[in-house]
Amino acid sequence: MSAITHPFDRRNFLKTGLAGAAGLVVGFYLPGRSELLAAAPAAAAPAVLNAWVHITPDDKVTILISKSEMGQGVETSLAMLAAEELECDWKRIHTEFAPAAQVYFDPAFGMQGTGGSQSIHSAWEPMRKAGATAREMLIAAAAQKWGVDASECRAENGAIVHTSTKRRATFGSLAEAASKIPQPTDVKLKDPSQFKIIGKPTKRVDTAKKVNGTAGFGIDVRLPKMLHASVEHCPVFGGKVASFDATKAKAIPGVKDVIQIPTGVAVVADNTWTAFQGRKALTVKWDEGPNASVSSASIRQSFMDVMDKPGVVSRKVGDSDAGLASAAKKVEAVYEAPYQAHVTMEPMNGTADVRADGVDLWVPTQFQTPAQGTAAGIAGVKPDAVNVHTTYLGGGFGRRGWSDFVAESTLLSKAMGVPVQVTWTREDDMQHDYYRPASYVKMSAGLDADGKPTAYTARVACDSIMSWFFPGSIKNGLDASSVEGVSDVAYDIPNILVDYHLMSGPIPMGFWRSVGASQNGFFSESFVDELAAAAKKDPYEFRRDLLSKKPRHLGVLNLAAQKAGWGSPLPKGRYRGIAVLEAFSTYVAEVVEISIDKDGTVNVHRVVCAVDCGRVVNPDTAEAQVSGAVVYGITAALKSEITIDRGRVVQTNFSDNPTLRMNEVPKIEVYFVPSTETPTGLGEPGVPPVAPAIANAIFAGTGKRIRRLPIKPSDLV
Repeated sequence: MSAITHPFDRRNFLKTGLAGAAGLVVGFYLPGRSELLAAAPAAAAPAVLNAWVHITPDDKVTILISKSEMGQGVETSLAMLAAEELECDWKRIHTEFAPAAQVYFDPAFGMQGTGGSQSIHSAWEPMRKAGATAREMLIAAAAQKWGVDASECRAENGAIVHTSTKRRATFGSLAEAASKIPQPTDVKLKDPSQFKIIGKPTKRVDTAKKVNGTAGFGIDVRLPKMLHASVEHCPVFGGKVASFDATKAKAIPGVKDVIQIPTGVAVVADNTWTAFQGRKALTVKWDEGPNASVSSASIRQSFMDVMDKPGVVSRKVGDSDAGLASAAKKVEAVYEAPYQAHVTMEPMNGTADVRADGVDLWVPTQFQTPAQGTAAGIAGVKPDAVNVHTTYLGGGFGRRGWSDFVAESTLLSKAMGVPVQVTWTREDDMQHDYYRPASYVKMSAGLDADGKPTAYTARVACDSIMSWFFPGSIKNGLDASSVEGVSDVAYDIPNILVDYHLMSGPIPMGFWRSVGASQNGFFSESFVDELAAAAKKDPYEFRRDLLSKKPRHLGVLNLAAQKAGWGSPLPKGRYRGIAVLEAFSTYVAEVVEISIDKDGTVNVHRVVCAVDCGRVVNPDTAEAQVSGAVVYGITAALKSEITIDRGRVVQTNFSDNPTLRMNEVPKIEVYFVPSTETPTGLGEPGVPPVAPAIANAIFAGTGKRIRRLPIKPSDLV
């Protein structure tokens, strides 16, 4: 048996990965995903017109996708943006995932990555410019070939046409010459009235591959001489290996080695199943460390202990004390939400091939730059010597933005001298995640004699995602992500005060789908419903009257209410609830229709969503994203939670942390507000309104207020 020691800090892991990537300028061009399955036949080298557009002589146009495809349809949508301006034949479009390189950095992150519902928003102009630049280069090449002025030529369906003579040359025949022409620095983009692809329902480019099994996910990677590994992690956060006995594990045929690494004890074997069996045969004694007594109850108590103390001010408008003092009626409530795991369908995994001259990674990662930096630091090479082959992701939801699985595979490949694939179990995923923070908030408000709010206050206690990874990024003790959705309430209230207590605990925090807005939206929109009830006003009308200065909020609220038939009679035993929120610059209102069984089980029958995300690029994937967010939100509202006992996660699998089943999925209707605004995100904004809309529907039917998630049958009987 052997042991590897290497600096490894799970609390500051993202920072470590970025530090390893310092000085990165250019990555390598990687030839697609042929390494995942059988080797592809040799093809003609592409002409590189820019970082995103490559064209081969046979007229194949390859669009490089710098974002990770985890089911959200970004591979198709980004290709649509470039293809629109390029004026190519959509049937000739192919896609490949881009390598890790600075040219693909997202300005919102300062690195290459996918998250924050930023993909379409940040790529809207760059991808269109990439297509337009390639188009102008092809036109220039054709003009040179024909000896005419470029203004006499145009791009049309994969060819350049000389307008007066009707001469045509395909992109493939011009690509090599075009690649030698200097890239224009100022290209004209299409007027939206000319769009032929953007805004039209378009079939996803990855559907066929996912149906026929050729799509390469991280877990599918197979390489010559590759070994497989599984890691036994300490069940207590912050614990470490005290000692271990690998005798029984090594006796299993196919087990190659047992190695201690910073995150636990790894069994390396011929295949994943053997690695799992070897791991079960290990005897490990743990030093559980100082967190062995931590529990959900102790964490909750720490939140409660700060509720009477002022926190760091997040938002202050007017004088909330005076607004409360002058109120004819006061409303107070305490809300709370649990930790949540990401629970991606594909468990965490990564494959690394560490050599003296560099590293190749095959990883389902959301953030290429930290993955590259992490591997570089472990292998002792420069970041540009690490090639990142991004595979398809079997779900992400924020979890795959971190590189713990990259570190494990890189460490083990370095030790074994061959490629190593690390595969986590479902239990590993659930018990060693970076969780959505648990949160606790004390809210109060005042209403005047006419039922209008005079003041709104919220005091939030919550661990900070940003402080977990970037301690230096927290200014004056405030993490904006911890209060988003409660601090930025849009309602016209004259006096507002929101403050925040940064709670520092041992449970790893991470970005979960819709981040702070997921729990804070439940708090704020449920509480606003309480205000409507106290004012004896209809919940929709109460919100509407307070949003006159917020036209985009008001637009989706009115649309959702109209499409849901708000105010019309419902069948006996059915109830409606409503909520409206902005998240990631996208505005979403949702109306849910529920029933409640005698045992307290809540059934969601219909969800009507109204969305203002600016211009919609692909209506098909846009609708799917909102629908998926609704399903994710229902799961978190009604079924799932992560609890802590003796410093460890109690839940292990879907058996005790269930997700919504297919037969439980309601009818979901999605309506988009027509818009000419720049597109914003859709991966996350559909989540936050779900839980409050369900809770508000429960109040409509039972008169009971739900102030703690998840909503359990016992809450209603």
